[in-house]
Amino acid sequence: MDILQSLLLGFATSLTVPNVFAALVGASLGIMIGAIPGLGSVTGVALLLPLTFQMDPITGIIMLGALYYGCMYGGSYSAIMLNIPGDAPAVVTALDGYPLSKKGQAGKALFTANISSFIGGTIGIVMLTFMGAALAKIGLMFGPAEVAALVILALCSIGWLLGDIPKKGLISTFVGIMLSMVGIGLAFGQPRFTFDSMYLLNGISFIPLVIGMFGFSQVLEMMVNRIDAAGLMTKIGLRGSLLDRSEMRRIIPASLRSGVLGNLVGILPGAGATTGSFLAYVLERKVGRNGDKLGTGRIEGVAASEAGNNAAAAGSFAPLLSLGIPGSGTAAVLLGGLMMWGVQPGPMLFQNSPDFVWGLISSMYLGNVMAVLAALAIIPFLVKLLRVPPAFMIPVIAVVCVVGSYSVNNSMFDVWFMLGAGVVAYFMNVAKYPVAPLLLAFVLTPRLETSLRQALDISRGDFSIFFNSPIAATLLSITLLFIVYPLAKKLLFVSRKGKVLAK
Repeated sequence: MDILQSLLLGFATSLTVPNVFAALVGASLGIMIGAIPGLGSVTGVALLLPLTFQMDPITGIIMLGALYYGCMYGGSYSAIMLNIPGDAPAVVTALDGYPLSKKGQAGKALFTANISSFIGGTIGIVMLTFMGAALAKIGLMFGPAEVAALVILALCSIGWLLGDIPKKGLISTFVGIMLSMVGIGLAFGQPRFTFDSMYLLNGISFIPLVIGMFGFSQVLEMMVNRIDAAGLMTKIGLRGSLLDRSEMRRIIPASLRSGVLGNLVGILPGAGATTGSFLAYVLERKVGRNGDKLGTGRIEGVAASEAGNNAAAAGSFAPLLSLGIPGSGTAAVLLGGLMMWGVQPGPMLFQNSPDFVWGLISSMYLGNVMAVLAALAIIPFLVKLLRVPPAFMIPVIAVVCVVGSYSVNNSMFDVWFMLGAGVVAYFMNVAKYPVAPLLLAFVLTPRLETSLRQALDISRGDFSIFFNSPIAATLLSITLLFIVYPLAKKLLFVSRKGKVLAK
């Protein structure tokens, strides 16, 4: 009852006119920022943070929090419509979202993304409300060794799960790991694979890479194959985007599963929405009724990805508020804002500043509703993009790719790199090498390197730290099963085939 009473007091704080307006503005800006390739939630919160210093701290954090999970909604738009993920978590959404657009079902993909985002976000907020402190303690159980084991599990499952041919998926994963190693080494500060180029000292930027491999490669495919968009140029409104009863029954279980898993991933230090989105997709591929068809244009894939990343975004607030430990890059920026306002996150925050904490939590319910309503209202306008002839879409997408790449560092090197990545991705698609494992490995590897180095520093180079921890040992055992099971299955098939031939 204490929690419910505190939540009601929080609604009394958040439902004031200035705070409602702040939530509306934050959610709307988040949707727009998330939909623009090259920005994302970290950039959006960082840009808006200085503007909130003159506000009341509660109003300021409400606006920034609404912008954060609004970005999770918006990131799927460009991924579904243009095959250009607005931010890293939307990479997984593009796997099924863009194929749905090519089938003329962009409206349903967008509607699925918004509904599942709402479900995942709501699950994350409810779990934060009632189990915030307990979730933060679970997050503390994951030290460097445990996080490293979790990322190893993710990396080993990428190639097997996201490629039609596992061997090619693993090769793409390996290439992504190699690309992530370019730049100044995290451990010793020495240049690696830079070829004496000053542009590579900071490593390869993710945005030019993802824009090139998803967006510009699509431009090349449209030019070479002369894709006929006549089947896509049908008039689609809000009514045509609505899901029927059978489709709702397909996405709700996926959203619920992914929401719970994404929230648990979101509380882990440094895991972030990208990891939550990917692991939710992996879970759906393993346990979903149509899991084997994911990647071909299934609404369940969009639902799993979007519910996972929104729940992870909400989950990152648990360690931030309860322990003062950011669960993601965006949460780290929010932590800086809290300190600027003189608010000290930690175990005593719920006692010393209950108005602030419960005002924020209650505003997340309000902002989540506003975000989904605004997102659904935009769908009829977005689907009209599909009615634009390819002769006009090709130059528009190409310009978006160039501007998005240049805006990261204001460097033409990023533009040229994006173009080269697009050409490489085009030939990878021709040769049936999946691009998604490369990008996901590129995102996850730096976190693996950091956690692995921290774990070995703690143990003074003793690898037994990974086996002495029950969590790390369990995760590594699951990883071993991921590797051994396909090989054992193949050997068993060959053995049975030999016996049949012998008879």
